[in-house]
Amino acid sequence: MTAPIVDVRNLSVIFGDFYAVRDVSFRVAPGEIFGFLGANGAGKTTTIRVLCGLLPGSRGDVIIDGEHFTAGRENIIKQKVGYMSQRFTLYDGLSVKENFDFAAALRGLSRQEYLANRERLLRFIGFKESLATVVKNLPGGIKQEVALCVSLLHNPKIVFLDEPTAGVAPVSRNRFWRLIKDLAADGKTVFVTTHYMDEAENCNRIALMRAGELIAVDSPENLKRQTFGDSLYNFTPRGRVTSIVADSDMDICEPYGRHWHVKFKDGVNVTAALKKYKADFEIEKIQPSLEDVFIRLVEGQNR
Repeated sequence: MTAPIVDVRNLSVIFGDFYAVRDVSFRVAPGEIFGFLGANGAGKTTTIRVLCGLLPGSRGDVIIDGEHFTAGRENIIKQKVGYMSQRFTLYDGLSVKENFDFAAALRGLSRQEYLANRERLLRFIGFKESLATVVKNLPGGIKQEVALCVSLLHNPKIVFLDEPTAGVAPVSRNRFWRLIKDLAADGKTVFVTTHYMDEAENCNRIALMRAGELIAVDSPENLKRQTFGDSLYNFTPRGRVTSIVADSDMDICEPYGRHWHVKFKDGVNVTAALKKYKADFEIEKIQPSLEDVFIRLVEGQNR
């Protein structure tokens, strides 16, 4: 079995009496696209800071590409990872070339290595603008692609992408995810956070965080199957009916736009249960989405 490139063992991060991360364990394989999802404040960013060598854990062990995160070895880990932030990766007032120059200087790259890597990365994204273009004048999608290149300039084995497509047009989002898949196909490990559940479907596996704790790690399909089985229904109100009152037969009854997603408890006669609602609702059996999983496990009331 291939050794994991990220190995987190019983990680806790404590600030005073507050557990930002509590006893989290997971492994990520080389070349995997690993999704890291959770509501704001769930502990995702704190965990990523530890994995990037920026913050020591209070307890537990973190191993990045064979290197234990111990005092004095932070810079070794930092050389192995790239990081692309949603908010701050590029300097808007500098040109594309100046942003690359600055990143190369920070990483201590030789001029030969820098120029070769820059050319390869710009070719990878099909960049056709002038390097003299000021970053703030780039279209949003291209700007994010350049930011990805800058985070990969030192050729790290792992790249952390923090909501990389937030605020980007759907067409650009799709193109960006094609680049992510190409990176993984080339052997890079991609660790990504996103609030777009349709994007998370592209991940090989997903970790769900809630209140500093890891509550599930699995493939998108397995998460949906384990959470809902094969018995999820979509209720669409007819006429003046605008909502549904959950009864004791229902295990899940969650609003979904103007619709309601319903799962009945095990052992319930579903055919008989549905008859009670057919006068007021159009009902169809549906396949659960990752958004259903997220609402159920991370934001739902029955937690």
